[in-house]
Amino acid sequence: MTIYGYARVSTAGQSLNEQKDTLKNSGAEIILSEKYSGTTTKRPQFEKLVNLIEPNDTLIVTKLDRFARNTLEALNLIEDLLKEKIVIKVLNLGTIDNTPMGRMIVRTLLSVAEMERDMIIERTHAGKMFAKQHNPNYKEGRPKRRKDSRNTAIFNYSTTHTVKNTAEAFNISPRTVQYIKKMFR
Repeated sequence: MTIYGYARVSTAGQSLNEQKDTLKNSGAEIILSEKYSGTTTKRPQFEKLVNLIEPNDTLIVTKLDRFARNTLEALNLIEDLLKEKIVIKVLNLGTIDNTPMGRMIVRTLLSVAEMERDMIIERTHAGKMFAKQHNPNYKEGRPKRRKDSRNTAIFNYSTTHTVKNTAEAFNISPRTVQYIKKMFR
């Protein structure tokens, strides 16, 4: 009987550390994690987990929406795991059991989570449309970095110093230094 943990965040800028620590403190012996949007089917670590887990093992996730893209997928996945006698623990919910009440609670919570995600997408889209209509200077996406004098200075400094030293000298992150170096190649 192995206790598995699964952690997922949606964007590369988010950290998995909090989820991993929580899973470890909750008894997870093996933790698989990845950075993929919940809307994508590409989740290789989760697929690996599904192939590893065996009857009487336990799967721990911090929230129900961490291991499924939508309500239907989550319900099918939970049903399959419960049929295989796998214990599912959702830390902000409790243990999901294979009873009518347990399944009803899961369906309700997943529906609410999916609705919340859809509403966030709608609000984001509405905000962009409003900005486009009311702000003539609105441009979607991040502003492009330019090869201005500061970035040129950073690049030149980085050719004779380490990324870390360059970042400290210009009070920027090492990642920004790497980005600027790429821009000049």
